[in-house]
Amino acid sequence: MGQFLLVDSRKLDGFEGLHRAVHGSHVDVMQLGRGRLRGTLSHIGIGEFSLSIGTFNVGMRTQRVASDDKLIIGMLLTAEDRVAHWSFDMQLNDVLVIPPLLEHDGVFHGGSAYAAMRFDLDEVTSLFGGEARLSDPDTWRIRGHFRADLETGAIASRRLVRIMSHLCTHSGGLTPSTADFWKRSIVECMAANVMSSLPPDDNGWLPSARRLIRRVEEYLDEAGTRPVHVSEICAAMGVSRRTLHRAFQEVFSLGPASFLRHKRLCAVHSILHQSAPGSTTVAAVAMQQGFYELGRFSQYYLAMFGERPSQTLGIASIQTAGDDIVGA
Repeated sequence: MGQFLLVDSRKLDGFEGLHRAVHGSHVDVMQLGRGRLRGTLSHIGIGEFSLSIGTFNVGMRTQRVASDDKLIIGMLLTAEDRVAHWSFDMQLNDVLVIPPLLEHDGVFHGGSAYAAMRFDLDEVTSLFGGEARLSDPDTWRIRGHFRADLETGAIASRRLVRIMSHLCTHSGGLTPSTADFWKRSIVECMAANVMSSLPPDDNGWLPSARRLIRRVEEYLDEAGTRPVHVSEICAAMGVSRRTLHRAFQEVFSLGPASFLRHKRLCAVHSILHQSAPGSTTVAAVAMQQGFYELGRFSQYYLAMFGERPSQTLGIASIQTAGDDIVGA
């Protein structure tokens, strides 16, 4: 189970720790601000894909050498002062693209925090599926800067931090299908900021809403109980998030994310209801279905089923015990 997830979290005591600012990539660093550098550095690795989040309290100069063959997409989470990458002045939650084999130069004039994901360019088509402009590898071969929408950017930033915190805490509970879901969830945070900076794209074929929904539900049936991310559906159906959203709103009066959350809640309920005593926990099942905030998950669950997940698991335990007594 744990083999699908690499977790590394540590405190920084000196600028040398930032040489590994992005997991799998070497970064040359030089301290600019005065004082002893303190901070934290956390990495999540899912196969060749990684998410790194770092914080530090003084100004820094960072340079990535041109030998790294992976794509890096970064987001500025916090900044006490000016932050510049190449000629781009960054604002909070802006997204930066560092293509493979391209040298990078960044200057942080004060304490800052960042998030960066690193992966093969070949994965772009799948991870950004459904968005023609983002699923084309050529889009990411050129360095870029995407200005984040204030509201969308703040939400994406918080989600990234919460996902990192959750995976660091529950590092032993991933299956291959769950790992893919979490990878897509991380990418979605960055993609939301990139899409908000691009003009709307209303071109292309618009399929019948009900015909599209039928294809989606057939795909979900084949997936079984594993969690399915919106980006996976877009890639499989060959449609944009915008088209998918309009179809779900027309048929269900729900967005696809809400629909998939309801479906995952039903999967959790069924698993808990059928589980034998002591065979699992609510937290383990919730994570397997892609829920990373247990408090919010419990609220969703209670609102939907009128009982808490622990009650469902408890009912299952009582029923199983009763069956054992009858069988005896």
